[in-house]
Amino acid sequence: MSLLFCSVTCAQKEKDYYKVIEIHDGDTVTVVTNSFLGIFAKTERIRLIGIDAPELGQKPWGRKAKDHLKKLIEESDWQVKVELDIQHRDKYGRTLAYLWDKQGRMINYMMVRDGFALIYTIPPNVKYVEWFIEAQKLARQEKKGIWKKDGLEEKPSEWRKKNPRH
Repeated sequence: MSLLFCSVTCAQKEKDYYKVIEIHDGDTVTVVTNSFLGIFAKTERIRLIGIDAPELGQKPWGRKAKDHLKKLIEESDWQVKVELDIQHRDKYGRTLAYLWDKQGRMINYMMVRDGFALIYTIPPNVKYVEWFIEAQKLARQEKKGIWKKDGLEEKPSEWRKKNPRH
């Protein structure tokens, strides 16, 4: 009886997590939302809520932000929990979400706290805005990542205005 119980509860616990299959940049990933017999049936592109990481063209910080997000995802065995806020999609059709690792840490928060992203809150998705403000304050004080001497020279939002997508 306990073996059956374990296999049912263990399978249920795994359903709480989604497998990350691609990291696009420092604030966007793709997860598998549905699979059958190990074959990916559906994927979803997720934009991390509340943060803005340097763009890949903002060298070297765009690559460093992507690499740091990859490191955080790897530490969670490429498995994340997804938490939505009020608005579920952005104008590009991406899912907007907070990602949580297997240790119970919010990855969005860690990106700001470790100095690889800025806060970027767009109402109505403001559930954790105070956390992000505190994380950025600490990262700046400790001169982490983009806050180091010779750090990020331009906010990603300003860089995007000067370098629109084609």
